[in-house]
Amino acid sequence: MGETATAVAFTEQDYAARMHRAARDAAAAGLSGLLVTPGPDLEWLCGYRPPAITERLTLLVVTQDSEPRLLVPALERPDATAAPGAGALRITEWRDGQDPYAAATGLLRPNGRYGVGDATWAMHLLGLQETLPLATFRSLSVALPMLRAVKDAHEVERLAAAGAAADAAYRDILSVRFAGRRERDVAADLARLLREHGHSQVDFTVVGSGPNGANPHHEAGDRLIVDGDMVVLDFGGLKDGYGSDTSRTVHVGEPTVEERKVHDIVRVAQQAAVDAVRPGVACQDIDRVARSVIEDAGYGEYFVQRTGHGIGVTTHEPPYLVAGEKQPLVPGMCFSVEPGICLPGRFGVRIEDIVTCTEHGGRRLNDTPHELAVVDGAAAAGR
Repeated sequence: MGETATAVAFTEQDYAARMHRAARDAAAAGLSGLLVTPGPDLEWLCGYRPPAITERLTLLVVTQDSEPRLLVPALERPDATAAPGAGALRITEWRDGQDPYAAATGLLRPNGRYGVGDATWAMHLLGLQETLPLATFRSLSVALPMLRAVKDAHEVERLAAAGAAADAAYRDILSVRFAGRRERDVAADLARLLREHGHSQVDFTVVGSGPNGANPHHEAGDRLIVDGDMVVLDFGGLKDGYGSDTSRTVHVGEPTVEERKVHDIVRVAQQAAVDAVRPGVACQDIDRVARSVIEDAGYGEYFVQRTGHGIGVTTHEPPYLVAGEKQPLVPGMCFSVEPGICLPGRFGVRIEDIVTCTEHGGRRLNDTPHELAVVDGAAAAGR
């Protein structure tokens, strides 16, 4: 278990294309350029992940009128030079004892308007503001929310592989004992299975049993799972640098008529939302499709979360499938579709797949069954 095909490596040309596209999009948004510090955006743009994120300033400057430039602490220059995208940018350094923000001013316009990566520490942004009092700065999530939203074929391939690994973990978890065990024990099983199937990082393993399933972000705890429980499983992480995120709802022992009914409403809503995915459709319209199914069934007030979120080098990123998001879907966008019903004090149901928008509609990157899986608590207890 855990043997997977080696992911196609991103090349210097891939990173050069990303930085070129980012510079073009920044200019179109009225920005002088982008300022990116260590975090997901930096790694996605140039392939560089510093050996440790410290108080020393590392800053990628991407503009349309010059080649990308990476300012790094002198002691970390060898690591930066070894990054896969290093050949597509110019690396400069600052040394301990120097003012890093003064070093950055030579790369920036005094009165420029810059998009700043969301992972930027406040001390670095404040330092740049003090050094460049005439410059203005905007959060990248506001200025360029779609920066990483459209994936190329190799990125979709990695997301599909991460989804397949999460699916394998789900199939395996159905064979473990649920009844009589604590939620956090099942969550630990899920984390182990994700790693066995190739994940290098586990971001979350939600196990919400009984009334805890009505809390979408419930942290698995000490509650004992018992026969008759509905159990929401929501789990994911990173494999080869790209995310997985899937949810299924299982039942310990035979479900009631109402539990099957609620689960089927969510299943139909999720299918309708996936069927609505196609280029040009606004993100909010996918949310409306799922929500209308649940509202028509009389459970609208219990659909408390958005229908979906983007996924890529992080497990949550733009675009968001939620009311008010008018961004149209574009081929290459990848996002979750995860409607749910949360009945406080009773139980919850959620079904989630990662979907990519193609020229012809939506393609699921998860393929486990959507039907309510029954885990026989009494039989499992004897294993």
